[in-house]
Amino acid sequence: MNLPVSSLDSQASPESEIDLMLLFRTLWRGKIWIILATVIAILIGGYYAYSIATPLYTTRAVVMLENRQEQVVDIESVMTGLSGDQATVNTEVEVIRSRGLLEKLVLKLDLLNDPEYNTELQPEPIISVTKIVNFSRGLMGLPPKEKKQLSERDILDATIDELLKKLSVSNIRQSYVFNIVATSEDPEKAALIANTLGELYIRDQLEVKFDATAQATEWLTERVTQLQVELEDAESAVKEFVSNTDLVGPESLDALNRQLKDLRERMLKTKATQIVAQKQADHLRALAESGEFEEIVKQTNDPTLRRLFLAQGNANDGSSKAFQARLENVLQNTDQKNAQMINQINALSQSIDSLQIQIESQSKDLVQLQQLQREAEASRLIYEYFLSRMKETSVQQGIQQADSRVLSYAVVPLRPASPRKAIILFLSAIMGMIFGSGMVLLKEYAQNTFRTPEDLEHLSGATVMGQIPIIPARNRKKVLKYLTDKPTSAAAEAIRNLRTSILLSNVDKPPKIIMSTSSIPGEGKTTQSLALAQNLSGLGKKVLLVEGDIRRRTFAEYFDIKDKQGLLAVLSGEAKLEDVAIFNEYLKADILIGEKSAINAADVFSSDRFHKFLDDLRKKYDYVIIDTPPVLAVPDARVIGQSVDAILYTVKWDSTTRRQVSEGLKSLRSVGAAVTGLVLAQINKRGMKRYGYGDSYGAYGDYYDN
Repeated sequence: MNLPVSSLDSQASPESEIDLMLLFRTLWRGKIWIILATVIAILIGGYYAYSIATPLYTTRAVVMLENRQEQVVDIESVMTGLSGDQATVNTEVEVIRSRGLLEKLVLKLDLLNDPEYNTELQPEPIISVTKIVNFSRGLMGLPPKEKKQLSERDILDATIDELLKKLSVSNIRQSYVFNIVATSEDPEKAALIANTLGELYIRDQLEVKFDATAQATEWLTERVTQLQVELEDAESAVKEFVSNTDLVGPESLDALNRQLKDLRERMLKTKATQIVAQKQADHLRALAESGEFEEIVKQTNDPTLRRLFLAQGNANDGSSKAFQARLENVLQNTDQKNAQMINQINALSQSIDSLQIQIESQSKDLVQLQQLQREAEASRLIYEYFLSRMKETSVQQGIQQADSRVLSYAVVPLRPASPRKAIILFLSAIMGMIFGSGMVLLKEYAQNTFRTPEDLEHLSGATVMGQIPIIPARNRKKVLKYLTDKPTSAAAEAIRNLRTSILLSNVDKPPKIIMSTSSIPGEGKTTQSLALAQNLSGLGKKVLLVEGDIRRRTFAEYFDIKDKQGLLAVLSGEAKLEDVAIFNEYLKADILIGEKSAINAADVFSSDRFHKFLDDLRKKYDYVIIDTPPVLAVPDARVIGQSVDAILYTVKWDSTTRRQVSEGLKSLRSVGAAVTGLVLAQINKRGMKRYGYGDSYGAYGDYYDN
């Protein structure tokens, strides 16, 4: 049966979790490689910084936007000054780095003939894309690709692009100040570029204002000439109109209007009188026809007619001829007065019509004259304004002011701004450390075997109970002699530690039957079994070493035992254990060898006789060690493992793969056989140091010198 020695053998740590200590130990083991990579990176960085990299010098000129302008004369400018808002500031930044301004800079400083900025003048590098392409075309039997000939405009644009890469213009926040930063291989050239660009920017502002003023002056001159002609035409039209028409002044026109008003009033009065007279005449005739002469005398109030009427003896017959003649005369006089008033009314009407026609004609001509005069006056005002503005603009051409000024000119830098050697060396060291660490981790990740007990425990979840170094014996038969002759060697000490770990794995009930197995052959489990048996017997205990691998029978390589009965003979009842068990002087323990048999080994170990055999061994021996075949080779170990008290699983250092160990442990767990502990065997001290695990073997390191 199995003892519940550890719960770690049933569950492994999740591989997704990062063990920081494990990571640190891995990097610490590879510290030599990391240091080497760091040193190489520093050397490369230093070589680049001190030998390859071209020193670049950076300097800056400071330009300030002027929001205050001198008012030399109180004349409104053609172009107003720049405002100080953020949009204007950002616009001016783009104006400074505009291609038009940079083109002037390139031409002024003759940068087209400077290889630093005109890449067409630079020598072709030893290795270039063009050379690689032409070489490839040559291998394919194709002619080399001809280099494209650039026009002067293309070369100028490329030079401007290169200049833009080495220029930067920025605005200092919350200010009207611009930094023009120039970088060049020549410190004097860097200062010259920054200062020249600032001066060109200010000159460009003046040129823009001068051009605008000149254009305005030219346009105003043309416009004044046109307006002068228009004014002369308007004044001529007024004079011509006055000379061709009989005009009166506004005062005379007012007098005519007053006269017209008087005539209209007289005509109205005359009409009223005529109407009354007409009615009176009609009434008198009506009275005459009716014979009411007395009433006629009263209404006419004519003394002659009254006298003649009275002379008739107050008779009303009217027979008096004199009375009749006088009455007719009165009536005719009334009709004549009425006719005179009608004639007077007609005359007044004609006068009114004539005067009204005269007034209307005079008013129309006067309105037209006033219109012509207003047009002439408007032309005069416009002409005088444009003439005055033209003179003001002409004066401004000589007093234009830039909206910016150079606050401080760039100075020639004494030290290069790049390469920043200290930073390059620092970054090189960092990159070297990162690269070295990456290589160490990559190498560790690619490493598929086990070199430390921590790695083995991390993967398996079981405890590593022993770390056995390589036993320096010439052959297997001398292994026991080496351990006997050198009890203080590292190997002997490692076996003693393994023994202690096994015995303490269950203090209340120490294991009596111990199985030793591994993943594949050649991992050292048999040597370990023999050494453990020898060590246990050294405690004065009765120990039996059983060869459980009845297929290979490896005990013959350690002992001179041939053709003798052993395990199968005992199980079959052909022999007793006491008769076939062989006592070995080196081991101080009994040995039960395996035998060849046609019977399947798994059937033998799963039989009741084998279980009964183990029960008998518990009674006769203090400890029984069963050396079984590898787990991945045959199922024997899985069968035997279900009946033992402890299982030691041997893993060969830097040889057994992780997958083999994982599959081997998984196969044991699948049948309920819990692994008590792992043994990392055949450890190579030099290999440990070479891989950076020199301190991992702990106290055993000193014993390797024995």
